[in-house]
Amino acid sequence: MRSWRVFGLMVVAVFLLGTVLSMEAMAQQKVFKLGVLGPMTGPVAKSGGEIRDATILAFEKMGNKIGDYKIELVNIDDQSDPAKGANAYTEAIERLGIQAGVGNWNTAVTVAIQDVLRKYKVPHFFCLGAGQAGWDKYRSLPPDQRYLIMKGYPIPNKLTVGYLDCIRNAVAKGKWKPAKKLAAFWGEDTDWGRSLVGGIRDGLKKDGWDVYTEEYFPFAATDFYAYLGKCKAAGVTLLAGSTSGAASNAAIVKQAKEIGLKALFINDGLGWIGEWYSLTGPASDGILDMEIQYKTPAQKAWAADFEKRFGYKPGPVAGGLPYDYAFFFAKIGKRAIEKYGKLDSESIFKVGVEEVTTGKLTYTEAEGAVLNKRYRTTPEVAPDPVVGEEDFYFPVVQYKGGKGIVVYPEYLKDTDLVTP
Repeated sequence: MRSWRVFGLMVVAVFLLGTVLSMEAMAQQKVFKLGVLGPMTGPVAKSGGEIRDATILAFEKMGNKIGDYKIELVNIDDQSDPAKGANAYTEAIERLGIQAGVGNWNTAVTVAIQDVLRKYKVPHFFCLGAGQAGWDKYRSLPPDQRYLIMKGYPIPNKLTVGYLDCIRNAVAKGKWKPAKKLAAFWGEDTDWGRSLVGGIRDGLKKDGWDVYTEEYFPFAATDFYAYLGKCKAAGVTLLAGSTSGAASNAAIVKQAKEIGLKALFINDGLGWIGEWYSLTGPASDGILDMEIQYKTPAQKAWAADFEKRFGYKPGPVAGGLPYDYAFFFAKIGKRAIEKYGKLDSESIFKVGVEEVTTGKLTYTEAEGAVLNKRYRTTPEVAPDPVVGEEDFYFPVVQYKGGKGIVVYPEYLKDTDLVTP
């Protein structure tokens, strides 16, 4: 009887010891909380969902770890509203304990969060809300208060030269002979929309084009009949603009087709989300966009993995860029551990300032980047990524049957531009 009692006491002791050791191990486990910012709800929730899911997939591939730190992702829903975004970010820091952040979609939010970042000394990386105002806000701050380390997308007018060169090339080679050089512009009523339109408009005006009209609409706008109707009546030969609202994008594409507008149509960002064709259908045939196509084995494999994991097709911008940037962030985090012996807001900020904004720390195709050959910034362009064929670069594509066919630059093109 005594032997059984002794045995029972031993079992209890082993159990208690195991529990204590397990609790100690849990207490000693290093945890880093990373905020993922985006419009998870609201008019552009599909984009926010892709940012979230792409970041989840990337960290799953990394075992949800950076070095010996467990990574916990914390979603921050900015609802495409700067005030709500700033409040949500503040809550994520104060109540949920995030130590850094990645992502975002809207320029106004990029501007708003920068005051939150410097107040709490929390670094943030890779905003996709890329309008001029975000860059201006960063440059207005003293260097030691620039806690937005690097944007994930350049100021839009840095990329619009691709459209201009494509049009110039087509006209110069006689592939397009517009009846008259009359352009109309449209866009979401944001810094992004105005910046994108401004880049194309100013370039066309230098080339001798006249501007018929330039109008801006809310994210959720879905009635463009009056605008498109007067463009048709005026004989507009080029229509150009951008919106990040999925429903708004689908509406202007379908309505332009419905009324029979015979103009070359630039819709920058139409292909940002993966399911854009299910929203537009064949009405999108002929539209120009600047977008990466899944051509390489790595790009195709990534897109297949994403669809298998989440059940929908990812877009290159809303899905692909955040995926690459999650790995870039992990590289920055590993460097912080290596250089400063810890992973926290302070060490990441130091590495960001000392090595990311100076161009010393980059993330490349050889390391696993899927969409672009290299991601980096420099003191001259910071916080923007460097744009170029060996860096951040999108070709001009023309859509047909839900696929983007490269029409410019010449050395990358699949076929010639098709004009109205």
